[in-house]
Amino acid sequence: MNNMLHASDLNLLASKGINEKQIEEQLNCFEKGFPYLEITASASIDKGITVIAKEEQLTYIKAWDDYLDSNKRIVKFVPASGAASRMFKNLYEFLSAEYKAPTTSYEKEFFNNISKFAFYSALNAACMANEGNYIAELIKEGKYKTIVSHLLEKKGLSYGQLPKGLLLFHTYPHGLRKAVEEHLAEGAMYAKNNLGEVNLHFTVSPEHEALFIKCIKERKEIYEDKFSVEYNVSFSQQKQSTDTLAVDMNNQPFRDKDGKLIFRPGGHGSLIENLNDIEADVVFVKNIDNVTPDSLKYATVIYKKILAGVLVTLQKKIFEYLQLIEGGKYSHKQMEEMIHFLQDELYIRNNDIKFLEDAELILYIKRKLHRPLRVCGMVRNYGEPGGGPFFAVNPDGTVSPQILESSQIDLNDSEKKALFDGGTHFNPVDLVLAVKDHQGNKFNLPDYVDKNTGFISLKSKDGRELKALELPGLWNGAMSDWNTVFVEVPIETFTPVKTVNDLLRPEHQ
Repeated sequence: MNNMLHASDLNLLASKGINEKQIEEQLNCFEKGFPYLEITASASIDKGITVIAKEEQLTYIKAWDDYLDSNKRIVKFVPASGAASRMFKNLYEFLSAEYKAPTTSYEKEFFNNISKFAFYSALNAACMANEGNYIAELIKEGKYKTIVSHLLEKKGLSYGQLPKGLLLFHTYPHGLRKAVEEHLAEGAMYAKNNLGEVNLHFTVSPEHEALFIKCIKERKEIYEDKFSVEYNVSFSQQKQSTDTLAVDMNNQPFRDKDGKLIFRPGGHGSLIENLNDIEADVVFVKNIDNVTPDSLKYATVIYKKILAGVLVTLQKKIFEYLQLIEGGKYSHKQMEEMIHFLQDELYIRNNDIKFLEDAELILYIKRKLHRPLRVCGMVRNYGEPGGGPFFAVNPDGTVSPQILESSQIDLNDSEKKALFDGGTHFNPVDLVLAVKDHQGNKFNLPDYVDKNTGFISLKSKDGRELKALELPGLWNGAMSDWNTVFVEVPIETFTPVKTVNDLLRPEHQ
């Protein structure tokens, strides 16, 4: 290993907080690849996904409201570091196309509805300032590409370089809102504590942090007045220590033309470190682009409270069992009750427990209960891409609920492909997390990552192919060893903006 690294490499590693052992582990990952996960079934409402009956919903909402009054610290955690460039992929293709007028159905939809976008007025002003004409006139003159370049490039709105969180998403009678502002509003509706405080944490890219801070500073007071709250907003960046080494096609460290090692961000799984640094009892996790205007937030708010109510109800039971175990005064009947709780409430199965002596059995129960807990909203699958809820075999032989991506499943195995294709639900990234134990101690979240669930992808730099290593995803392998519960949530709670034309959907108008 030392033969591969130069003195300048070691200085670079030190500046990032990465040690040689980590580099060695990453190179081994490239050599060996990652094993597919063994799955036994896709989760469904028949097994593994709970549907909260109408009569139970108020009970869980009350459980959450009571928890909010208990001086616990609640944080809304929003991964917001992604650039919006992928949102505009189709428009970039239009800019580089040989034709000048909208040709594809996507391009036609964009221009036919351009006045419906929340950013229309700002784009109109940019066009007028630089071209001396408004959008309507430029369209008459056939200058479609001029309009798009003003949307995406620095001479106009710079939307191609900004993060999604800072784009104008929604139009209100008295103003416009960026995606980040919708999270301020949302947080006030389900994460306000008994002191009227709302804690939000955004993970952002270094080049965008100042812009986020400026936006929050300018807009925070509006929402504090509107919702009678006080916001505590914090930011963090993906740690350089979670960057991963790129390699060439022979799995040797990839170097640029100056001989410098190339590192790449380790993917959203790196954010488990950011999450671990947060001081909180309960954390809500939701992507930056999954927002709606206030008029359509009802379902989102109700189900966020239901998910959180399920979480704190389960947590209370887990804490009671752990205190019982540590007190040492439990009966055989109570042990059986705990086993049923593991099997029926947390869906953890272990065929070998029938062979365990009582002393081994209680240690097994304690080990499974004493872990971070998450309740994950799952939406019925209407053809959206993304991971889904499955039952997977763990390294210790137990079977438990996991959120998996297609890349983690061997789709060449007809049996596994059938399980994947037969999935009824998918993961909208709608999580509520409990990250402290029954004694109030924080779990060290990196201890619960399955390092065998990373991903290798092909990229290129300076015209040369390279392999990039992504760490286990935040809600996939990074939370592999958590207690996981799936709850069905309605499709209305899932309104992502993956392309700019998604903003034309009814839920964003």
